[in-house]
Amino acid sequence: MLNPIEGEIFYIDKPLKWTSFEVVKKVRARLRKRLDIKSLRVGHAGTLDPLATGVLTICTGRATKRIEELQAGVKEYIAHIRLGETTPSFDLETQVDATYPWQHITRELVEKTLQDQFTGKIEQVPPAFSACKIDGKPAYKLARKGKEVEIRAKTLVIDEIELLECGLPQEPTIVIRVVCSKGTYIRALARDIGEALDSGAHLTALRRTRIGDIRVEQCESVDQMLERLENEEMVSPDRAEQERLEREREANRARARQLKAEREARQRAKRSRQSQL
Repeated sequence: MLNPIEGEIFYIDKPLKWTSFEVVKKVRARLRKRLDIKSLRVGHAGTLDPLATGVLTICTGRATKRIEELQAGVKEYIAHIRLGETTPSFDLETQVDATYPWQHITRELVEKTLQDQFTGKIEQVPPAFSACKIDGKPAYKLARKGKEVEIRAKTLVIDEIELLECGLPQEPTIVIRVVCSKGTYIRALARDIGEALDSGAHLTALRRTRIGDIRVEQCESVDQMLERLENEEMVSPDRAEQERLEREREANRARARQLKAEREARQRAKRSRQSQL
């Protein structure tokens, strides 16, 4: 039985072109209708760009307090990168703005560069087309207006990086697997890999395959999730409130028992000291 008010955590395979917030809105709307309530806290732990797919963690009710904890989990991505071309957003959100030679790049050079320069602690400047705040405003809003955006580099950790596929020398394409820390922008990683190869690069596809111990194979589609929320039995708001009050009362009783035990222990220790005088 689901208890969305007390808190549930759902894992969804986010579809292409959906924003993370659109998934949140769909889940919130279905739960509000099903529970017949006007408001319910629903949030996501770790944004996925519209052009990315894969694991998206959705929290409801009091489980939203765990969002920061869940965001901290190690993440795994499969990234498709095209070499020799750059875009302002470092992915397909914007058009190609420059081209670079790529014929000098070999599979061996790619593998050496990935291991030598992109394993362990690295410094990364987040994309201008990102939610990073500049004077309180999301950077992407300034970037889309053509304004200059300057973002400080951040220290990140790349636990693993692996070349899965290589189209070279016929095609300037590579596919990599990345295991990394919170806050890593794979779009920016594509940019940096292109520069390290004395060329340019941008992301053409991205899939988040894991967050912590949750793999994408364990996730539901949006349609599967909405159908489950429509049909699965749920704890009513009144019952959820009764259960919460009972837990609070039990916690208060346990705390009172603990304080009584501590007080009695102090009294025994006091009597023991007095008897030794």
